[in-house]
Amino acid sequence: MKHIKYILLLIITTTFVSCGFYSFTGASIAPNIKTFQVNRFENTSILVEPGLELLFQNTLQDLIQNQTNLSLVNSNGDLVYEGEITTYRVSPTTATSQNTAAQNRLTIGVKLRFYNRKNEEDDLEQSFSFFRDFGGSSQLDGSLKDEVHEEIFERITQDIFNATLAKW
Repeated sequence: MKHIKYILLLIITTTFVSCGFYSFTGASIAPNIKTFQVNRFENTSILVEPGLELLFQNTLQDLIQNQTNLSLVNSNGDLVYEGEITTYRVSPTTATSQNTAAQNRLTIGVKLRFYNRKNEEDDLEQSFSFFRDFGGSSQLDGSLKDEVHEEIFERITQDIFNATLAKW
């Protein structure tokens, strides 16, 4: 019985070691990649929400730090994320019989430029967007605005992570 345990342990250890760059978050990061930087994402949308750039930058930085062992740097990162917030739009999605909005939708879009300074084949330029619906009688301010922004940015940053580091 002891031999079986040791054999199973050896098989499991060998499997994880032979997988190379695997991580439990799905990231596939080469061992020579140690650092990343997130440059400012300028808000170029028609409707400009103050502070949105910093919120997005912090959300992306936090996600990468929480799901990888990469170190955040201000310059000369092995991986570089930059781009623009291109869309910030509130639009009605359904109407009531009184021709007022029963539900509204906030859509945020981001254009990403990703550079892998160790492997240019991984460079990427792609747009990402997501939306969240909220009640037509609600004003998008205060805690509702914070909640909606957080949910949208969590989804967009996870999509960016998957496209750049998990290769999904």
